[in-house]
Amino acid sequence: MSQEILSLKPAKVFYYFNEITKIPRPSKREEKMSLWLEETGKKMGLETKRDKVGNVLISKPATPGKENVTPVVLQAHMDMVCEKNNDKVFDFDKDAIETYVDGEWLKAKGTTLGADDGIGVALALAVLDDKELEHGPIECLFTIDEETGLTGAKAVEAGFMKGKMLLNLDSEDEGQFFIGCAGGKDTVATLPCEYEPLDCDCDFFKVEVKGLQGGHSGDDINKGRGNAVKLLARVLYNSYCDYGLCVADINAGNLRNAIAREGFAIVAVPKTEVGEWKSYIAKMDKTFKDEFHTTDPGVMVTVEPVGPVEKVFEESFQIDVLNALMVCPHGVAAMSQDIPGFVETSTNLASVKVVDGNVVFTTSQRSSVESKKQAIVDEVSTTFWMIGADVQNTDGYPGWNPNPNSQAVRVLTEAYRNVFHKDPQVLAIHAGLECGLFSEKYPDMDMVSFGPTLRGVHSPDEKLEIKTVQMCWDLMVEFFKLLK
Repeated sequence: MSQEILSLKPAKVFYYFNEITKIPRPSKREEKMSLWLEETGKKMGLETKRDKVGNVLISKPATPGKENVTPVVLQAHMDMVCEKNNDKVFDFDKDAIETYVDGEWLKAKGTTLGADDGIGVALALAVLDDKELEHGPIECLFTIDEETGLTGAKAVEAGFMKGKMLLNLDSEDEGQFFIGCAGGKDTVATLPCEYEPLDCDCDFFKVEVKGLQGGHSGDDINKGRGNAVKLLARVLYNSYCDYGLCVADINAGNLRNAIAREGFAIVAVPKTEVGEWKSYIAKMDKTFKDEFHTTDPGVMVTVEPVGPVEKVFEESFQIDVLNALMVCPHGVAAMSQDIPGFVETSTNLASVKVVDGNVVFTTSQRSSVESKKQAIVDEVSTTFWMIGADVQNTDGYPGWNPNPNSQAVRVLTEAYRNVFHKDPQVLAIHAGLECGLFSEKYPDMDMVSFGPTLRGVHSPDEKLEIKTVQMCWDLMVEFFKLLK
């Protein structure tokens, strides 16, 4: 596997990406990655510092004659979303990502690839390691925990960086430059479980929704993909109403910034209803295939027998849980009134799980309009307050307001035209980028975000379009050549 990836171009970028795939770096557990980056900077003979939370800054002086060029910060986050298929045996705290080449794409076997944002880290490291590239002063900032709260970016102190221009290497469509992003907030609700013994003769089953694409809760929220939490809730709700189904356990979705791909519940069904209920499950399997025949053709609903359970959710508690899942909003709440086709506000019902005697509902909200962000947070919160759950909202993170006079965009656009003989797209993105947080402490920092093409991020379908890595490298080389 390593030899295959090491044959890709640009060689230095894929060398570093291959090294990164060997290092465990789940969000909030990036210690090994942080130390490796610090060690790598020092081995290059470059000034390297690591702050109290684990962010790493490596500085490279200008090549002779370029000392007065605008100093640039290359920025990427070191953590990755850790998602795997249920049948994949893998420990993200120990195991190396298993990469392979599939035609024009680099993929991973049964897990997220970690190109979000490992390829950004690799591009920055390749710049630091390049002995022939002519450039002004460069700093490379590698932040922790972008994926679960942007806490690394929040912790960057004023004065930590000296650069005047920041290139964020965390976008996912080659040829698109992003100059603004949505702000976000998480809403988590907790409801203590209430159980009761079964009072009927039942058979026991695991009912599962799976085969969905999932994806990024910002970038992919408008693509019409199925949400395993919502689909499983539909199955359970109707199964309770029509067949007297009782829920004993539920586990659907995973990370708050990923659209739920799969989920299951352990259920009890009265023996007298099993035959009809199984027919209903087969009907819902076909219904979901029809509803998502374009966006999620692999969706399926399955049932398998399991051993008996001693207790199930108390009936009124079960009703509260299922009602909340049915009415909790998910998806696009509003489109932009200013930018055609741009999602303004959305919410993601990310997961529902029984954890330590509680049912825990995890959601995330995004908007490029601060008041709309709070409005959708309130709507989701109310859903769970109504069933008596304890609801907690994170502090969230701000959006990033576009700068129409950006020198970084002007120079990057000129570089793009020179290299590819066409214009890039200049856009805003419905996802959280660390630029919004940097702008609070570095209000004069000129920022733009770009990167190679990724698909299926935050899911085991994540893949990196190989040729676009070379395109990004060529763009960066031309950018440094033009920058004054």
